[in-house]
Amino acid sequence: MSELIDDFDRRIKYVRISVTDRCDFRCVYCMSEEMTFLPRDQVLSIEEISMVARAFTELGVEKIRLTGGEPLVRRNIDELVNNIGSLEGLRDFTMTTNGAQLRRYASSLRQSGMQRLNISLDSLKPERFKELTRTGNLEKVIDGIRAAKEAGFERIKLNAVILKGRNDDEILDLVEFARDESIDISFIEEMPLGDVSEHSREETFCSSDEVRATIEARYPLLDSPESSGGPSRYCRMADSDSRIGFISPHSHNFCDSCNRVRVTCEGRLLLCLGNEHSTDLREVIRANPGEIEPLKQRIRESMSLKPHRHHFTTDGDVQIVRFMNMTGG
Repeated sequence: MSELIDDFDRRIKYVRISVTDRCDFRCVYCMSEEMTFLPRDQVLSIEEISMVARAFTELGVEKIRLTGGEPLVRRNIDELVNNIGSLEGLRDFTMTTNGAQLRRYASSLRQSGMQRLNISLDSLKPERFKELTRTGNLEKVIDGIRAAKEAGFERIKLNAVILKGRNDDEILDLVEFARDESIDISFIEEMPLGDVSEHSREETFCSSDEVRATIEARYPLLDSPESSGGPSRYCRMADSDSRIGFISPHSHNFCDSCNRVRVTCEGRLLLCLGNEHSTDLREVIRANPGEIEPLKQRIRESMSLKPHRHHFTTDGDVQIVRFMNMTGG
C-alpha cells in the first residue's frame, strides 16, 4: 500500500471530511448570523464523499472524522456512515457534532461502525449557550450526550472553545460536568477563521496555559503521553478517568507533527487549516465518474502543497477569510 508523505516527511494518517456547510446552530466563532450556503450541486454527493474516504484509506489513512457545519443535518448521513464504517484499514472512525441530533442518530451511528464522538459544548448555562450558538438548545445537547453514552461509544469527548469575558468563568464547571459524566473534554483556543462580528478576537483570546492554570487551582494535572491521533495534548487527574485535552494552535504550535488534511464539503482538499493551500478533488471525481485511480493520483500529487506550518496570530487579524463551517470543524 502506498502512503501519503509530504515534503517534510510527515505521514498523513488522518483526514477530516466535511459533509455539509449547513448547521442548525450559528456559533459566534464559527459563522456569521446570516449565512449564504453553497448550492447543493456544488456539494459532494454521498457517493462522492464515500469515494473520497475509500481513496484515502487505500492510501494509508487510518483515521477519518466526519465534520460540518453539522454533519447530522446532512440528508442520508446514515448511508454515508455505513459506507465509511465498512472500509478496510480504517482504525478510527469518529464525528464532530453539536449533539442536538444525537438522540435520533447515536444508536445507528454506533451500529454502523462509528467508534468515537466529539461533541461541542461551550457553556452549561442555558441563556449563555443560546447566546453563543444563537439558535441552540442546551437541554437537547445534554440529552444527546446521554444518548451517545447509552449507545456505547468507545470514547466521548467534549470540545469547548473558551472566550475571555464570555465563558471563561465556566472552565471548572465544564471540567466537573465531564467528570460527572465520565467523558473527556478538550479546551480549544479560538482560531482566526472568517470575519466575526460578535466579538474582538484579540480581546477574547484565552490561551491553553490560562485554562490549564484555572483547572490546576482545583485539580492537579498530570501530563499524559496518550493521543487520539489529532492535535490534543492530554492530561489526567488523579481521581478521575476523564482526560483533559488542550488544542493550542496559537500558544503551542503542533505543526511539526501534523498528520492531518481536510476535505471541504465542496471537495477541496485543504492541506493546512491555517493556509489556503488546496486542490480540487470534485473536478477529478466528476471528470472520471466511478474511477478511483485518478482521484488517488490527485491526492498523492497534492502532498507537495502541504506547508511546513501555519502562522496564526492573536492580534485579531483575519488571516483566513473562510469560516470554520466552510473549512470543516
